[in-house]
Amino acid sequence: MARGSPASSSPPSRNRPRILTFTSRSRGEEIVKKTTLDPQVAAAAALARLLPSATELSADHRGAGTEELGAGTRAAVVASFVGERSADLAVVLVDADAVSAASGTDSSLVSVADILRPALDAAAAELGTGVLGEARIDDATALFADPDTLVFTLATGGLTAGWFAIRVRENDVVAGAAPISDDAMVGKLGRISNVEMALTVEIGRTRMSVRDVLSLEPGAVIELDRSAGAPADVLLNGRLIAHGEIVVIDQDYAVRITRILDVAEGIL
Repeated sequence: MARGSPASSSPPSRNRPRILTFTSRSRGEEIVKKTTLDPQVAAAAALARLLPSATELSADHRGAGTEELGAGTRAAVVASFVGERSADLAVVLVDADAVSAASGTDSSLVSVADILRPALDAAAAELGTGVLGEARIDDATALFADPDTLVFTLATGGLTAGWFAIRVRENDVVAGAAPISDDAMVGKLGRISNVEMALTVEIGRTRMSVRDVLSLEPGAVIELDRSAGAPADVLLNGRLIAHGEIVVIDQDYAVRITRILDVAEGIL
């Protein structure tokens, strides 16, 4: 019997690795695995839960080489997440038509990237605060082949339904980096001062099923998540930077800024 040091009387910390205990049936001995709940594993599980399927899917990280995926990685659904823990995500499906059927639509107006968007949102939510970019169909061969990428097999009933790849890019601050002077900062900003960026004013959002979207017709009314008179969101390249109120100037809509948000508040 192995001997260990006496247990500490201090309360366990939430940041400490969780101890998972498994019992071996073959030898009857206790196998103790020390592991940290990996957000990448949690992301894969969240994606599998929301992926449209006739039966429940599981995400199994046993590794999958690009040779097993074949040419499927050239038409993967990919998206990038920027936030506390930035990451590149990609999904390859064995049968995209089956996923479309399971989602309740086979319309050409809805792409497979649109269908997988809720599942990708759920996966990105496990990585912390941040913004998930546009889901699109693109070549993900390099992502699946990267040794830093974790590849999960999406399976149901012993049959493979697809693969999920996730590569985390840690946003670590370089230790010992020299601080940038104010003059140098002004000079750097001056170089990009004429670069145009997309500014969007958003008065509200809502979520709709694919079935409801396909049933839209002229005259339909969509309720948003804001009440009348609520402040509008001002987004710069998709990032929330301010709140404002909608006004009319010379018969054109405009927005009057009422509050500027700091960096922490601006992360959606």
